[in-house]
Amino acid sequence: MTRAFLQGLVLFLLPFVLFGLYLVARRRNALAWSSWSDQSLWLAIAGLVLVIASLVVTGLTADGQTGAFVPTHIEDGRVVPGRFQ
Repeated sequence: MTRAFLQGLVLFLLPFVLFGLYLVARRRNALAWSSWSDQSLWLAIAGLVLVIASLVVTGLTADGQTGAFVPTHIEDGRVVPGRFQ
């Protein structure tokens, strides 16, 4: 769950980081609010689009598990890992 949250956070922040690098490359003050104020809404929308697109792609390409899940258990003194049957 933590990995999924961090991936979403990184994808959301990616447009902000790229815009900050753009400001640095253009030799503008990347820490001044005036540089960000006009673009912040569009950067947030771009970040949300990236997060939603990643969720859609993950949902479409993930392996679908069918059947019942059998949890990890011990058979004949050996640990049998959990699996779908």
